[in-house]
Amino acid sequence: MQETELGRRRVLNLILWGSTLCAMPACANAPERSRRPELRRAPPATGIVSRAGLGGDIAYAVIDVQSGNLLEGQGANTPLPPASVAKAITALYALETLGPAFQFRTRLIATGPISDGVLRGDLVLAGGGDPTLETDHLAAMAADLARAGVRQITGRFLVWGGALPFVSEIASDQSPQAGYNPSVSGLNLNFNRVHFEWRRAGADFAVSMDARSNSHRPAVSMARMQIVNRASPLYTYQRSATRDEWTVARSALGNTGSRWLPVRHPELYAGEVFRSLAAGRAVTLPAPELIRALPAGTELVTHRAQPLQDILRDLLRFSTNISAEAVGMTATAARSGAPASLAASGAAMSDWARTRYGMSSARLLDHSGLGAGSRVSMGDLANMFRRAGQDGALRPLLRQHQFRDARNNPVASPGVDVQAKTGTLFFVSALGGYVVAPGGRELAFAIASADLTRRAQVAGGNADRPQGTVEWSRRARQMQQDLLTRWAQAHSR
Repeated sequence: MQETELGRRRVLNLILWGSTLCAMPACANAPERSRRPELRRAPPATGIVSRAGLGGDIAYAVIDVQSGNLLEGQGANTPLPPASVAKAITALYALETLGPAFQFRTRLIATGPISDGVLRGDLVLAGGGDPTLETDHLAAMAADLARAGVRQITGRFLVWGGALPFVSEIASDQSPQAGYNPSVSGLNLNFNRVHFEWRRAGADFAVSMDARSNSHRPAVSMARMQIVNRASPLYTYQRSATRDEWTVARSALGNTGSRWLPVRHPELYAGEVFRSLAAGRAVTLPAPELIRALPAGTELVTHRAQPLQDILRDLLRFSTNISAEAVGMTATAARSGAPASLAASGAAMSDWARTRYGMSSARLLDHSGLGAGSRVSMGDLANMFRRAGQDGALRPLLRQHQFRDARNNPVASPGVDVQAKTGTLFFVSALGGYVVAPGGRELAFAIASADLTRRAQVAGGNADRPQGTVEWSRRARQMQQDLLTRWAQAHSR
């Protein structure tokens, strides 16, 4: 039976009370010499939280991995946004459903025969949901198509992304230019981002939009940028039937610069890039056309992504939102059929988390944690880490947590061994994973800070970094580090 918050506080009070008694001078028969060096006494958690001065809600839970006992907690039953720590749930969901060896496929399908270099029918670029497909991969597929003897087609060049439901944006409360909030489809390219670059040319600017990769830089026309004279907003976006139409404020541009912008027509984007790359291999294709139903045909070329285990490791390391959504929706489709929407897939994963890990508080809107409306308690999240740690499924995917000083420089030897997943939104910060205390004791933990009142004041605005968010995040990270250090000191063997 799940402990109540009152029960957990009683356990915690007993632990702290007992520790206080043993630290008092009245303890009888204390040895004159310590049998091992004493650890610096851990500062109280209440002081750490108070010193951070974050406002809003702060919750945490730390659990002994071996026994499952709650060692410390504050607001451990309060559901809060998990931010990108939700990706750890997604990774477990996908591993159990799809298996570590699962591979996404992107295919070229011919609907007719090939004769004398001519495909007499349609050519289909069919996505399989791969969130890691890059321009270089499409270039290799174009080369394979040429090697298969195709030089031109008599029919249409079709693009299909129906393996997953189309999502125009992951979260609706982000700025339009946020490259981490792109569309999601069964056919994705370059994390569904287009590269915008500008360079001053006399009194004006030269602008380019391309799908660059390590080896290629094909120009893109389906995403267009116009520079306008205005003070704000920084960017505007409008989605037409076949194009992404952007404007940017002239006053915001320096002499030169670049950034990645989100793509909202992912299938047409991938189709245009492939057409350009195919032309470089002397394969002539018409402009791409979007289709909803995949026709039957012969598979000419297949690109296979790296195994799911590797995708998930990168997902948790680099926190790529589109990867989480594509992986999560693919897992839902494998379990119960294609979800009607991203929210429906998030709900399916929430149901799984409640059944698999007892996470009764889980109410997830997506698989990445980008939607600030998602909720889970830190008690449930810490317990998930604890149980997943026993299974051995999650820890190999997590990276070593980097401690940083007040100037944001890495701390070379923090004295605390932590593997964790971070999560950051405007005025939301979360962290969850494992601490190895001195002596080898393993702890599972989850921490969340959320000032949702302040977040509501900036969410959906046009600023890349709203005022106050950088300093608030710095203080939240410092509080997390101080709590981790405290737990390692207080709960060593």
